[in-house]
Amino acid sequence: MTAAELRRLFIDFFKSHGHVEIKSAPLVPENDPTCLFTTAGMHPLVPFLLGEKHPAGKRLTNVQKCLRTGDIDEVGDPFHMTFFEMLGNWSLGDYFKKEAIAMSFEFLTEKLGFDSKNIKITCFAGDENAPRDTEAANIWMSLGIPEKNIYYLGKEDNWWGPAGQTGPCGPDTEMFVPLDRPDCGPDCGPACGCGKWVEIWNDVFMQYNKNAEGQYIPLEHPNVDTGMGVERVTAFMQGVKSAYETELFRGIFAKIQEVSNNPDATFNNRSARIVAEHLRASTFIIGDGVKPSNVDQGYVLRRLIRRAIREARKLGMTEPFASKIAQVVIDEYSPIYPELKNNAEFIIAELNREEEQFGKALENGIKEFTKLIEKFPPNIENKVISGRKAFNLYETFGFPLELTQEMAAEKGFTVDEKGFKEAYAKHQEQSRAGAEQKFKGGLADHSDATAALHTATHMLHQALRIVLGEHVEQAGSNITAERLRFDFTHPEKMTPEQLKQVEDIVNENIKKNLDVVCEEMSLDEAKKRGAIGLFESKYGEAVKLYSIGDYSMEICGGPHATNTSQLGTFKIQKEESSSRGVRRIKAVLNH
Repeated sequence: MTAAELRRLFIDFFKSHGHVEIKSAPLVPENDPTCLFTTAGMHPLVPFLLGEKHPAGKRLTNVQKCLRTGDIDEVGDPFHMTFFEMLGNWSLGDYFKKEAIAMSFEFLTEKLGFDSKNIKITCFAGDENAPRDTEAANIWMSLGIPEKNIYYLGKEDNWWGPAGQTGPCGPDTEMFVPLDRPDCGPDCGPACGCGKWVEIWNDVFMQYNKNAEGQYIPLEHPNVDTGMGVERVTAFMQGVKSAYETELFRGIFAKIQEVSNNPDATFNNRSARIVAEHLRASTFIIGDGVKPSNVDQGYVLRRLIRRAIREARKLGMTEPFASKIAQVVIDEYSPIYPELKNNAEFIIAELNREEEQFGKALENGIKEFTKLIEKFPPNIENKVISGRKAFNLYETFGFPLELTQEMAAEKGFTVDEKGFKEAYAKHQEQSRAGAEQKFKGGLADHSDATAALHTATHMLHQALRIVLGEHVEQAGSNITAERLRFDFTHPEKMTPEQLKQVEDIVNENIKKNLDVVCEEMSLDEAKKRGAIGLFESKYGEAVKLYSIGDYSMEICGGPHATNTSQLGTFKIQKEESSSRGVRRIKAVLNH
């Protein structure tokens, strides 16, 4: 079974059970400061899982682009990936555990052909926040899963969410199937860790909302969220050990071999796997409008590209190559994700530019390394480069520890590897702490303050188009309960006079006490009315159109005020560059 066949089989199955197919959301979450990237299929649906009405109905299904950054350093082994596709189906306050489990069982046994006797199940064991999930276990047994094949595990294994720090979450039940290898012993099962049992699907029962205080509040309307990884299931159905051996990567490896002129650059080669995975991920990230930078999503993107370039050098690639690999990804994935083809020129240009810049950074790093070596007295016996200085070469110039060690050895030096790892760990800890401080609130925050700022964002967008021109388009939005941050396309810094004009237009319309009206309609009808909207690829046939009097009309899915009288006074705090051709405004509402 190919990945294309799996995607279609899954979607058609759930459409036959009354689900509506929706498009994949972008990799960059809109208006969610708690996560840099869309990490799961449920992530863009958080407002609807909390009770907001979805234009497409209560039963949804799709294939969602996802990116998880926690495993970047692990990519290179046969299993870890940053970018992946997630098959999912959702019930928004409609069916719950009984129906969800029954459909999962039917798809596994009747569509994928698994023997029910060879399926093992895990359920939530219970803790101080939620009880043991015997309900799910009993449903599985009623369908024919033997009781001995059901395991109860703790929150680290059988609890999902929230996607950020707050939001919908709950117990899950996971389905495992065996690889063709002997048991590790009498207790061999999903929890033993021997690798025989592979998780193939996960049904999450959204029964709670975790708030900012860490409390688990029962949801009035429980929901279902499921996730099945395209890469993992495709590999399993084809009887291979990893997705790198499937058609999902075959064309990419062929291009790597061609460009490197290295016949060993196959799925068995660690460096080739890193190049393939990171450039596939990077192509998708840039395809959703992100440029390499030193902050947020751009920093992750830059790290992926530069790690791919470093590994490519080990394969013998010294000439620019990244855009050639990206072109394969664009060609092969565009039929499913047309944004890749639509943004192909942008993707190629950004990769070429980053590859050129990194080449210069490496040259500068070599010069810095030479200066470092020359500072040592010529007759010193213990020639050791400190871990801190080695880490500085890594952080500033992109030198991996291995490269510093190789260059040091050529000069008769060693590197304090332990010190490097300590400096790296400290950097990660600081980054995590900064992220925890930075990313608060999120899509689950439906407070009055957030709703008001969300409405103000629409008004800001319209004012910018009035003052600067209709070339202005939203390039990103990040809203907390304290402030809004709005990225928009514009080639130059705004003048103080322009900023004052935008501020005045927004405040004049706030004072008019305009009603904020939401209507549901088709995307085509919304366009005909002249509505604007970000990331149209994420919207299904039915959309929500928010009108603010006769002033603003925008497609959106977030929380809004009902009248501009609820907003207070709009104040721009800062206007700055976000990336090439994109400006950023930070603003607040004062009451």
